[in-house]
Amino acid sequence: MAALRRFDGYGVLITGAARGIGEATSRRLAAEGARVLIADIDEDLAREVAGTIPGAAAYGCDVGDTAAVEAAVAYAVETFGRLDVLVNNAFARTPDAPSLRDEADETWQRSLDVTLIGALRCARAALPHLAASGRGAIVTIGSVNAEQAFGGHAYSAAKAGLASLTRTLAADAAPRGVRVNQVNPGTVRTRAWAGREHVLDALADRVYPLGRVGEPEDIAAAVAFLASRDASWITGTTLRVDGGLLAVNTGFAQALADD
Repeated sequence: MAALRRFDGYGVLITGAARGIGEATSRRLAAEGARVLIADIDEDLAREVAGTIPGAAAYGCDVGDTAAVEAAVAYAVETFGRLDVLVNNAFARTPDAPSLRDEADETWQRSLDVTLIGALRCARAALPHLAASGRGAIVTIGSVNAEQAFGGHAYSAAKAGLASLTRTLAADAAPRGVRVNQVNPGTVRTRAWAGREHVLDALADRVYPLGRVGEPEDIAAAVAFLASRDASWITGTTLRVDGGLLAVNTGFAQALADD
């Protein structure tokens, strides 16, 4: 079967793109013909990754800074001559306390400012260019934490806010021909789990019906679909990519089986 080339001639901006899901998505879209701007707060790592992807460029960007976001979008348009796809992947890594009572306001403010408002900043800056492209799409990376309480209080709240933002942006952007969708991943094997692979193995055995946790490439494939013309009549949707995690209450099912 011939390789898909759904993004020939596309200019793509991906935030948080130097590692994990963002890096895998950059590689997937580039493999399908896109020119990708690897935008990341770690500019050195972004340049390293971009150097391994044909046609890619890199830009240091903190999505918590409006001016930095606007500059990143302008750089993408200047470099590629257009902007067709925005992937909002950047999020804040914040410490998690055992209880909400123990969490500082600053933790929540950072999480909301980067993860939620950062996605809005990026969309706001990119929308005029996405509309001009005639095939514009935004895909935001959420989380199953937005749908169930799995810990990570500030992170989960910010990701839940993204689902509402996705619907709001979809309604706002539709008259301009821009689609906006979201992917909610389950547990994904990234470098953040380094040294704790045994936890992933236990999760795969105990709570994932498909018997494994996700790989960054699983999420990248879903993003590629939603960003492509194959999804041309899909907007305002959240696609859960979680190996069946939320389809089955495995603990409850096991309790019934053991009764």
